[in-house]
Amino acid sequence: MYWKGEITETMEKKNLLSHVGTMQQLMYARPVTYEEGRARGMKAYQVKNGPLEFTVMADKCMDIAEASFQGHNISFLSKPGLMGRNHFDTGGEEAQRSIMGGLLFTCGLENIGAPCRIEGKDYPMHGRIRTTPAEHVGADACWKGEDYTLTLTGELREAELFGENLVLRRKITTVYGEHRICIEDRISNEGFRTEPMMLLYHINVGYPFLSEKSRIVLPTRKVQPRDGVSAAHIQDYSKMEPPRDNETEYVFLHEMAADSEGNTFGAVLNEELGTGLKIEYNLNELPYFMQWKSIASGDYVVGLEPANSSVYGRTYHFREHSLHTLKPLETEVTHLTLKFLTGAELEQVKEEANKLLET
Repeated sequence: MYWKGEITETMEKKNLLSHVGTMQQLMYARPVTYEEGRARGMKAYQVKNGPLEFTVMADKCMDIAEASFQGHNISFLSKPGLMGRNHFDTGGEEAQRSIMGGLLFTCGLENIGAPCRIEGKDYPMHGRIRTTPAEHVGADACWKGEDYTLTLTGELREAELFGENLVLRRKITTVYGEHRICIEDRISNEGFRTEPMMLLYHINVGYPFLSEKSRIVLPTRKVQPRDGVSAAHIQDYSKMEPPRDNETEYVFLHEMAADSEGNTFGAVLNEELGTGLKIEYNLNELPYFMQWKSIASGDYVVGLEPANSSVYGRTYHFREHSLHTLKPLETEVTHLTLKFLTGAELEQVKEEANKLLET
């Protein structure tokens, strides 16, 4: 009677376990250490969830590097390729050599956007958190009721003697049979003075998922170009052209529609491949949204970027007295879901964008 009362086995769980020797046939998180090139020594987790596979870099902010879905590469890698930390991670313009892309890299926590120098202090391109190695890293995969759930956790600290002490605790969750990656970040100010806290999620897609067949779907009420070059291409923000040699990047700022609770999304669809990526987030947590588009040969990428600050970066917010801040011992929580779409879901996401614009 004791065991009968303790077992919460479902028919789905029983069915799966009857077909496999171990759930690792279907889903796992395996720790790896890279052994060559710029990635030498970097620790990571290779994750498989059925047709969804991705790599979480334990030594780089628990960010997501390579990702594929149904056998198609989804993510973008810049020319240097997969890399760990290096000596020029945060060295002014040289920091650009350490931006490898990946499906996700996290920008912050003192700066996003271009490098700058304010009141004698340097703030590197897209901040320092993106190359910070995680501590207290953990991985777990187990049954939770009828769901086989995989969870990765880690803690990132951005701190300085006599300076800030900001801690980001990240939890990444994916459930077998659900083609999604859920990210929860808890950012705490463990210091004793109010600190600026800037955060941008740089989500980057590349070929073959990204091609001239792809379309960007955004429930945008207003589109603003970052600069004159971008302004000349604003009418084409939602489509991709074939690669063009030596083309300059474009950046667009979007005013996004949302439901009554602030929920909204951005998406990239490739109907030829029958695949899409939807980024779900909440405007109350991340009120800004930027789109990075490059059709340059060799730098062919679209980045969708929900954020709590503008892409104009710390200089802009410092000038406007609008820096987002955390009080001493205060914590903020943000949520981000990367949902991989197939079949009828591609059409549904277009309809959802239209409905949000009608509200």
